[in-house]
Amino acid sequence: MHFDRFIALGDSMTEGMSDEVVDGNYRGWADRVADVLATENPNFTYANLAIRGKLLRQVVEEQIPKALNFIEGEQTLVSFHAGANDVLRPNYKPEISLAQYESGVKRLTDAGATVIVFTVVDKVDGKGKTADLWHQRFSAFNENVRRVASKYPVILFEAREAEFLNDRRFLAFDRLHMNAEGHRRLAQAVLAGLEKSHDPNWRQPLPPAKRKNKVLSTATTFAWMITFVLPWIWRRVRGKSSGDGRSGKYERPIRWPNSP
Repeated sequence: MHFDRFIALGDSMTEGMSDEVVDGNYRGWADRVADVLATENPNFTYANLAIRGKLLRQVVEEQIPKALNFIEGEQTLVSFHAGANDVLRPNYKPEISLAQYESGVKRLTDAGATVIVFTVVDKVDGKGKTADLWHQRFSAFNENVRRVASKYPVILFEAREAEFLNDRRFLAFDRLHMNAEGHRRLAQAVLAGLEKSHDPNWRQPLPPAKRKNKVLSTATTFAWMITFVLPWIWRRVRGKSSGDGRSGKYERPIRWPNSP
């Protein structure tokens, strides 16, 4: 199927952090997918409403109503990926978030769009209580995504089919968001699932990692804590979010590629 429109909803992953910056915005996997879809349709348009730091409730209550104004049947492709920020919160309540997730999917499919949803990497490159908690929470999140996907006409993209993405080398310095190669690989996975033109080698793992210098590794971790962890804690204490005051990259469908 050729799509007339692509609408991307969600948080920082779909906004594109921390891919390369183009015209003042992170590029991201969704922009990369739009690049290919646009080659099939001269009238193709693209909207990206995703905003970093947004919780699932905010995506469902703020972004989906906007998206519904632009959906025109199954030839509108909508990506819905949200909930990771909820899972990371200390006061995470899965019974609330999981119901919100299903509500969002239902509203989009009821509107007639072709909807894609995602499971997430539920393992991290590390050990200890933090890694165990990450695995426990995100495994449960993934099971809910699969359950919802079985109930509604959606396309499910499975992170376990690309477990090589667990490699920290696909992450940016913040150790949370994908780097440019990570976004490129995810875009290729989505394009492959949609049976569009893609790089057939997108699953190929990186070569074995070189042994890290302990001093350099310690210094890097210290810099990471100062640059990302402490600001994150300070925002949580004040009840703030990195997405406060921000709007989506492309709040309305625009002709794509977005060039003069």
